[in-house]
Amino acid sequence: MLFRGRSGVQPGVVTCGCRKPAGRSFVESAGHTVYTILIYSSLRILMPCESLEYLICGMMSIYCFVAQGVLAGNGEGISHEMITLEIQSCDVPDLTLIDLPGIARVATANQPKDIDKQIKDLIEKFIQRQETISLVVVPANIDIATTEALQMASKVDSTGERTLGILTKPDLVDKCMEETVVRTVNNEVIPLKKGYMIVKCRGQNEINDKLDLARALEKERHFFDEHAHFRSFLEEGKATIPFLAERLTNELFEHIMIELQKQLDMKLQKTSVDLRALGDGVPLDEHEKIKFLVTKIRQFNDALERVKNAEEDVKKPNTRVFSKIRGEFQNWKSVLNAKAIKTEDILRVEVEEDMRTNRGMELPGFLNYKTFESIIKEYIEELEEPALKLLKDVTDIVRSSVDHIVNTHFNALSHLVRAAKEQIDYFLDKQFQKAEKKIRSQFKMEKIVYSQDDLYSNQLCIVKQKSKSGQGLLASFVKEDVRDMAYRLISYLTITSDRLANQVPLIVQYHMLNKYISQLQSEMLVMTRENDPGMLLQEDSDVERKRNELREQLKRLKRAGIALSKYKHSA
Repeated sequence: MLFRGRSGVQPGVVTCGCRKPAGRSFVESAGHTVYTILIYSSLRILMPCESLEYLICGMMSIYCFVAQGVLAGNGEGISHEMITLEIQSCDVPDLTLIDLPGIARVATANQPKDIDKQIKDLIEKFIQRQETISLVVVPANIDIATTEALQMASKVDSTGERTLGILTKPDLVDKCMEETVVRTVNNEVIPLKKGYMIVKCRGQNEINDKLDLARALEKERHFFDEHAHFRSFLEEGKATIPFLAERLTNELFEHIMIELQKQLDMKLQKTSVDLRALGDGVPLDEHEKIKFLVTKIRQFNDALERVKNAEEDVKKPNTRVFSKIRGEFQNWKSVLNAKAIKTEDILRVEVEEDMRTNRGMELPGFLNYKTFESIIKEYIEELEEPALKLLKDVTDIVRSSVDHIVNTHFNALSHLVRAAKEQIDYFLDKQFQKAEKKIRSQFKMEKIVYSQDDLYSNQLCIVKQKSKSGQGLLASFVKEDVRDMAYRLISYLTITSDRLANQVPLIVQYHMLNKYISQLQSEMLVMTRENDPGMLLQEDSDVERKRNELREQLKRLKRAGIALSKYKHSA
């Protein structure tokens, strides 16, 4: 059944197949309260009735037929809206049943050409829900392996945990096929965890002759009692509509219990997490308040220390702060590579242009050191802004992390949060300015072109050895002085890139992580001595009320868990 309430869709039984005499017969013998949803209309009918026979043979058929015609046409189409039929009786089990349309092979009359697809989509919509049990209705006289409804059920329930197979029309099974039916019901052909049952519903002639339900059930039992092959199913409780009703009631009860336990566990976990976030509350004694505040600050500082040492605990998909920072450092190295590792052709063009416009009185073959310096300085200037962007990005990562730690450790203590964030912003800005000053100084120094002789000479040899004969700078049309200048530029830019790749991240890490966190930890300890603990530990007005509500909710949930456990064991 499809219950709709604040908790959403609840467990129920869905019937699907080529036709649903088993589902229809089950409704005939079901429920203290039976809710049947026929997917044709949005009408809801409540029918208290002393006589189920009158209901089934009379009013239910009339109401359903009229409702189907209103929304889907008289045998013409499918509607995603529903008829909700509620039957009240004291004679039958409590069960919820969703009766879906039978799978049509070919559109007839005025039916849509894609009615087959419409019906399959509708069936799949319901049977894929984890809270439903699929009742797959299959005639016993056909090959179950080719049954479309069972194939659809296996797609959404591959292990068969939510699928119960129902074989119908056992009286039409050929003599030579009876053993196959026995093997199917015994779960030996296509295994399902819930297995199979077999029923004999009223045939169309019996329905036309208005055979009453009591007599139909007697005939069904007599059929299985007298059948040489199927008699054992009756003894095992695998045959007849009454056994099916009892089985489905028990299956649905177990399914509901599992769903209730899941919801209860989720509620318990969320309530416990929310309560832990609010803490135990601030003590009333002044001395205890000081101890409480010191403990809070110490725990906060410990969390900062773990961030600084890249040792904090994180849950997926989150990552450690330093992992994020390392990613920014790698981006910085990519920027350097793009600038420093220029292709030989690009540098050759730049050198030729510079020598054409700035060459002095020197003869060909003599290097112009000013040309060398001017190109180097131009590249250095282009790297300064990316370096400062790196500083800003890392600062944002650290600020976000520390803000999260503050909100986590000082939750509900708004005065303490405010005081802590003042220190956070002050020291973060202070260290940012120091780091920025150092980075700018670093780039000023980089404009002083310098390298150790042996380091530069070794790099120059490496660059020359990498050049391919007859290509790039070694091409015949490249002048010797241009080639030599390009080699030297590539060598020096490689050295500069390697130096900046480490130096800038070291400056950023030192100031924005190590130095900043150390200063913040010290200042937080000073704050406990220089401020009134009572003022810092004032809770928000609604925190105590919310904490008490969560405590009461936790008690109720625990009592519900105990009651549910007892109920399951006694059922």
